[in-house]
Amino acid sequence: MTWSPKCCRLSHSRDMSHPASYQNDPRIHVDADRLLRLGLQARAINLLPHQPARSILNGRHASRLRGRGLNFEELRAYLPGDDIRTIDWKVTARTRSPHVRVYTEERDRPALLLVDQRVSMFFGTKTYMKSVVAAEAAAIAAHRILAQGDRVGGIVFGDRDLAEHRPQRRAKALMRFLSSVGAMNMALNAALRPVPTVFLNDILGSANALAHTNTLVCVFSDFDGLNDKSEALIRNLALSNDLILFNISDPSAQDLPKGLKLTVSDGTDQIEVDNTDPALSARIRTAMENRLSQLHLWSQRYGFPVVPLTTAQPALDQLLHLFGHRGRRK
Repeated sequence: MTWSPKCCRLSHSRDMSHPASYQNDPRIHVDADRLLRLGLQARAINLLPHQPARSILNGRHASRLRGRGLNFEELRAYLPGDDIRTIDWKVTARTRSPHVRVYTEERDRPALLLVDQRVSMFFGTKTYMKSVVAAEAAAIAAHRILAQGDRVGGIVFGDRDLAEHRPQRRAKALMRFLSSVGAMNMALNAALRPVPTVFLNDILGSANALAHTNTLVCVFSDFDGLNDKSEALIRNLALSNDLILFNISDPSAQDLPKGLKLTVSDGTDQIEVDNTDPALSARIRTAMENRLSQLHLWSQRYGFPVVPLTTAQPALDQLLHLFGHRGRRK
């Protein structure tokens, strides 16, 4: 979609009233095959706690990513070469002989990816639809998580449908997840007028039921429908798990054309927006900014990162930049 001052209309570069005309445009739709091919580039992304120096999850950001946990394996007598930091001093004092506690790293950890493919995500004024950026970013994360030996699953949701995938460490499970993402993305079109039965809080509630302690939970959404009840759901996820919110936005939220009377259209319906009215313009901008401000407030309060993604650039390029990897992609 592009802003056109001449006709004052927000419209796609192709005829959005005829789905067949844009079904194969990768800026507007992405299928499971394309999501599968992103696996090769996903290896450059790091979602583990030890981040590159330039990563958005590093330094001053409010991340508390813990990585895999440690399981207690055994208590045994100290042997030359053992790390003295593993000595159990209470047992040593009681037995009068040095003993160490032996731990093993958890073999894997579950990851739960929540991918928003509602009609509100079928929007973009620059290059890509928000739904495409969310789908590709989630696919890249899923590939990387499975490649590092962890279990991956998630919930893919639209306005009326959802597909739930419990975390598994299997290539077939990844394929089923990507197929769900691709199918819901390909079903989106400007003519859809669903009566929503699936809401953001429903998905956050389901994530709380599925996610166990130390699960990596990633949410890819524009967070339409965020309200006061969302805070408790997000708080519970953040307190027991590693939570990352990927906020998908469009540049128009910060760069509305000024001094114009606009007709905003999706190809069928349209509304008039008088952006020459300073008060109305301010209210529109405030409404767009409030959602992001709420996310950042909760981020600081509960210690999870908010990762910004935009429709102006490919998801892969943004993830490579945000997670601290320099250089051009291969």
